[in-house]
Amino acid sequence: MRTTSEAPAEEPRILNGGPGPQAPGIREVAGVEVAGLGHRFGALEVIERLDLTVAEGELVGLVGPSGCGKSTLLELIAGLESPSAGSVRVGGESDSQRRLARCAYMPQRDLLLPWLSAIDNAALALRNRGAGRADAREQAAPLFARFGLTGFEGSRPGELSGGMRQRVAFVRTLLSGKPVLLLDEPFASLDAITRAEMQEWLAAALAAEGRTVVLVTHDVEEALYLCDRVVILRSRPARALAELRSPIPRALPRSETVTDAAFVAVRERALEALREGSR
Repeated sequence: MRTTSEAPAEEPRILNGGPGPQAPGIREVAGVEVAGLGHRFGALEVIERLDLTVAEGELVGLVGPSGCGKSTLLELIAGLESPSAGSVRVGGESDSQRRLARCAYMPQRDLLLPWLSAIDNAALALRNRGAGRADAREQAAPLFARFGLTGFEGSRPGELSGGMRQRVAFVRTLLSGKPVLLLDEPFASLDAITRAEMQEWLAAALAAEGRTVVLVTHDVEEALYLCDRVVILRSRPARALAELRSPIPRALPRSETVTDAAFVAVRERALEALREGSR
């Protein structure tokens, strides 16, 4: 393992709702249920009467116009916000703290701490659960090998490419041990070539995990490639406008999937729904 100078003696601790219900590798399974959900910021109505069910182990993509409330919906699911109306349950739990204990939220920006090495950034969730630095690194190391990060354990974030930083952030998300992953535009900041490569990588990673996933993206093709089902949201206030299932099994090579005639046909239907929802 490459090493760098050690982190400051007193490391920050990231608030993540406390320990998940089980340790990494011994996960419970949890689904997500959203019923009649409404949310306002003052007079601004962001979400209106939204219903959404995500089965245990299912991957669901949320696509909609910019500013329609997609990120707010993830925050509501995670228990970071309280809904103005309706209900949200994760693993049958409606209490916000219990929802947060079951959800790992990966925001658009990787939020890696620049003074920590890659492996120490990834292991922050384990440190927050009380693991010592050596033990946390030991638990994180197999995921670095699995996700193509071997040799970069000691690198600082500024020494990593955008795609590698996103991989480190994803490892950190997995190490939280939560059964529900909430991914908010994880590849928004990447160039087109890197984004396509990361989509294929993430498809394989999620197929191996078996967790419940809600993915927010502006990219219809990305959503259909990565997810079992895609929900199209209309412009603010967000409300489900259409639902489509990907016709191609997950984790197949991207180049084969996105050029398949059935996939292209579903993508066009999704784009038409998105255009309708933007009017």
